[in-house]
Amino acid sequence: MNRTEFRDSLLRVMERKVHWSDPAVEHGQLPPDRLHILLEQEYATWVRDYGIFLGRAYTQCPLPKVRRELAESLYEEETGKISGSGPHAELFLEIPRGLGMNVDRFRHPQLLPQAAAYRAVLDEATGEKGWAVASAVTTLFLEGSRHERWVIEPGQEKPPVPRPHHHPLVKHYGLPVGCLALERAQRAVNSAHRKAAWHLMLDFVDERERPAVLTWMGHVLHAWIHYRDELAGQCGLVTGHVRAAG
Repeated sequence: MNRTEFRDSLLRVMERKVHWSDPAVEHGQLPPDRLHILLEQEYATWVRDYGIFLGRAYTQCPLPKVRRELAESLYEEETGKISGSGPHAELFLEIPRGLGMNVDRFRHPQLLPQAAAYRAVLDEATGEKGWAVASAVTTLFLEGSRHERWVIEPGQEKPPVPRPHHHPLVKHYGLPVGCLALERAQRAVNSAHRKAAWHLMLDFVDERERPAVLTWMGHVLHAWIHYRDELAGQCGLVTGHVRAAG
């Protein structure tokens, strides 16, 4: 598998990171009394422990140049000092706090069955499959989106970023703009992190490791889709009743 084939295969995985329930929050269709379910499950499956996943990639990596890139991302995730903010997991909790939720619920949330299965796949992929798989799962899948093509293809338009007052949680659910600290931090480093993630994948992953990376990216995508199906149901959403984006 050459570099171009590897890149295109990774892009195809990322472009499938889209779910029928995605427009629900964007259009305010998710019932407000179910919003805490979405936030709790996202926090518990990966937001809280993203730094751990990234640290696993770092400790498995024998390449100094790659470790330096991973260390910079890990430093920002755990401290927020590059973006001038704070630890990202703590910034996330400003959202439920701003929505008037009991943040104590987020300390030991009970994972839904498919959420637990998704988390188990993330743990396996980052824990013992080598730095390349762990890095792909964290820096590409978890941190990335279906709009990755703009990062590596000149001329591709970047996805639009709504103004703070137009953010769905602000517009539809009454979140104070000041509670979007995580989004501000991510926006400050997003371009550099996306480019670094693809640089590591395309320029440092050995050709022999590429099939395993794609296999595990597929496993994670599959688990994510099942998790999102279950999460949508728990939040009261039904296929076909969610307004299409656009």
